[in-house]
Formats: sequence, C-alpha cells, structure tokens
Amino acid sequence: MFSGIVEGMAKVTAIVKEGANIHFTLTCNFTDELKIDQSISHNGVCLTVVCIKDNTYTVTAMKETLERSNLGLLHEGSLVNVERSMIMNGRLDGHIVQGHVDQTAECIEMTDANGSTYYTFAYKNSREMTERGYFTVDKGSVTVNGVSLTVCEPTESTFKVAIIPYTKENTNFCEIEVGTIVNIEFDILGKYIARLNSLKK
Repeated sequence: MFSGIVEGMAKVTAIVKEGANIHFTLTCNFTDELKIDQSISHNGVCLTVVCIKDNTYTVTAMKETLERSNLGLLHEGSLVNVERSMIMNGRLDGHIVQGHVDQTAECIEMTDANGSTYYTFAYKNSREMTERGYFTVDKGSVTVNGVSLTVCEPTESTFKVAIIPYTKENTNFCEIEVGTIVNIEFDILGKYIARLNSLKK
C-alpha cells in the first residue's frame, strides 16, 4: 500500500529480458536501506526487490504488468518515480494507492499556469470500464506514474492535473511532454462503489 507521495527518482541501469518477464536494475538515494522482498512503487507499479548489489537493486515485471503499464517502454537511463510502502503509523499525505496500475494514458496537452503546469491525459474508455470504476471525477484523486494528484475538468476519457514546480522538479514529470505514455491508477473508492452498484442491478 502506498500514498502516492513520491520519495525520489530511480535511474534504470540495466534491463534483462527472460521469457515474458523483464528484470529492471535501478539505483536511487535509498538503495542502501532496501531489503530483499520489499515492495517498491515504480511509476505507480508495485514491484518486489529480488536482488541488491553494488548500490543497485533489481525488480521483475511479468507480462500482465508490462501490458498494463509503461514499464516496457523504459530504457537504460530512464528516470522512474519510486516510493516505499506506507508506514501505517504515519500521516496519509496523498491518498490510498495500491500500486496496481489500471492502464496507461497519453499526455495530449501541456498548458502553462503562471508557474505551475496543467497536464491533460487521455485514456481508452468504454462503458464496461466505467462500470468497473475506471473513471475520474472533479476534485477526486488519481495516480499518474505513482504520483497522487487531484483531478480537474474530467471527461469520459480525459482529465487534467496541475503540477507545481516542486513536483515537476522532483518526479519524472520533468520529462513528460505531449505524447508521453504514463501509468494511471484510478481511485480504489470509486471502484468499490462501482462494483457495489453493479451487484444491485
């Protein structure tokens, strides 16, 4: 379980394919604090540490994860937003993030907001997906590349988020531009409500 408050950026140092899986080796500012079997959010995807060596650590993404996320687009040198799992006796500064990415979205517009930046993202949508809770609501929460954000101006298949300079400088939003593919996780509360409504029909 995560909060969507990114701790920093990890850099991909190696990528190894093994069957349908991909092993990613990365380094970040808290590598020396990690342990084998620890869960780390990578661009919003919960992955398990399987190896630690020479100030790097390795995680493995399976086919299902690669198909639902942008991890398959990573290359050596890519910057990845990382967050360790939430400590339950602390403050929840973001929102409840599972680390289970629902799908990807594409940045279709960036607008200057006199210091901050509005990003508009578009995602594939259908009636079935909406009924499963795959949608956004105004002032609701959404996770983009692991970052907990507040939605504004949502439509059936797009939403905007406002990024302050600090977030842009300290996450891989610094590299996002029109055409960039990101990971999104919809709010779990909306999914539960949608599921409950479907059972009442």
